[in-house]
Amino acid sequence: MDKKSQETRNERAENGAFTTRALARAGIIAALYVALTYVFGPLAYGPLQIRPAEALCILPIFFIEAVPGLFVGCALANLLSGYGIYDIAFGSLITLIAALCTYFIGRLLKGNYLSALLGAVPPILFNAIGIPFIIILVGEGETMESYFIYFLQLLLTQSVWIYGLGFPLYIGVKRLRKGGARALL
Repeated sequence: MDKKSQETRNERAENGAFTTRALARAGIIAALYVALTYVFGPLAYGPLQIRPAEALCILPIFFIEAVPGLFVGCALANLLSGYGIYDIAFGSLITLIAALCTYFIGRLLKGNYLSALLGAVPPILFNAIGIPFIIILVGEGETMESYFIYFLQLLLTQSVWIYGLGFPLYIGVKRLRKGGARALL
């Protein structure tokens, strides 16, 4: 780790607050999440989600500030969801918990591609387990038999976005950081 990167980490640790760069990064992550969700409108919600924003769920491996960025981005993106307050509250909470788990996996397995492979598991699994409950809670005539279909659909779509786009994102960020890209330190 270079000196500038170490200084940024120390500054964050000493005063317990995020640096201006970290706050900006969290805001950018939140804005990207919202934009990448809104562009697909109603297709971004439900059991078959076209939500490429989920690729950003790999970022807590690198940045703790990605955790609140993803939480806020998900909450704002879910404002347009047909599942109302349940999706805004519980969907965002699922994203928060998954992002924290991804962050801790990243801390545990630093600098290893295994961190990306395993760090993708919490957002995939937690969304596949939790979102069907929201759909059933809000949906009329939904049954628990529907849960397993929704679970499999979300497991598939989350895997596509997080491994299909998130893993290349991980590789790109890792390479840029290794090359010294200041915004990514």
